[in-house]
Amino acid sequence: MIALLTRLGIAFMRLLSRLPLAWVRGLGWLLGWFLYLVAVPRRRVVAVNLALCFPDLSAHERARWVPHVFIYFAKAWLDRSWLWHAPQSVLARRLNLTGERQALQGQQPVVIFAPHFVGLDAGWTALALQLGRPLTTIYTNQANTQVDAWILSGRQRFGQTRLFGRVEGVKDIVAQLRGGAALYLLPDMNFGPEESVFVPFYGVPAATVPSLSRFARLGRAQVVPVVTRMTALGYEVQVRTAWPDFPTDDVQADTALMNLRLQDYINAMPQQYYWVHKRFKSRPPGQDSVY
Repeated sequence: MIALLTRLGIAFMRLLSRLPLAWVRGLGWLLGWFLYLVAVPRRRVVAVNLALCFPDLSAHERARWVPHVFIYFAKAWLDRSWLWHAPQSVLARRLNLTGERQALQGQQPVVIFAPHFVGLDAGWTALALQLGRPLTTIYTNQANTQVDAWILSGRQRFGQTRLFGRVEGVKDIVAQLRGGAALYLLPDMNFGPEESVFVPFYGVPAATVPSLSRFARLGRAQVVPVVTRMTALGYEVQVRTAWPDFPTDDVQADTALMNLRLQDYINAMPQQYYWVHKRFKSRPPGQDSVY
């Protein structure tokens, strides 16, 4: 039954890719409201995250943001239909790569800091289409093998791309990085306290993987932020200026600086960030769960 439902779901996404963007986004709006209404535990996660990170906003203002978080999430999920199945000409119209593109040119080692905004797959696809150099990232395998194969196929659709499993280790990733493949890295999530450091995120201690600093040092690479914003026409994928003061010899200070700069990116479009994730699930010793 699960296999049948998975095949039907993938077939639906293929069909959806043929519709005008306004129709896809309209369905995403409906799906977002549905998720907001039925996913009560996850709705509480979003509310807690916003309360911790935006205490200066009134409870009413934060409550108004919560359904929009689900709507952006749902729209971005359905957008994967055309990202992974529509003709390349369609993607060329909907993906707008802007900013300091020259920072990603050539063969100089570069780690792309790609925060968890809802458009992260659109950002990856835009770079794979337009960057003109190999591109790698780190991937968490899905339990459903059919879904796993579908996602891998979609993310490797264009360009010279390679996805490394999270359990594969860093040796091959660093070798690719030093060899000229840009690393698209998404380190702003809670993967548990074991390999993380506790640094402030909106003033709250957050278990944060220090991989941005470590990969930059191991790869002798510059760090270039890429921030993807959903728009009415598709996505704007903005390449920011390379960080001149990163990395240093202090991994914890680097990771704290990453979170601080991430806050500026989030503040520009807070409802598009991935607040459905339990960012503060891991707590410093002696502190109770916030969820």
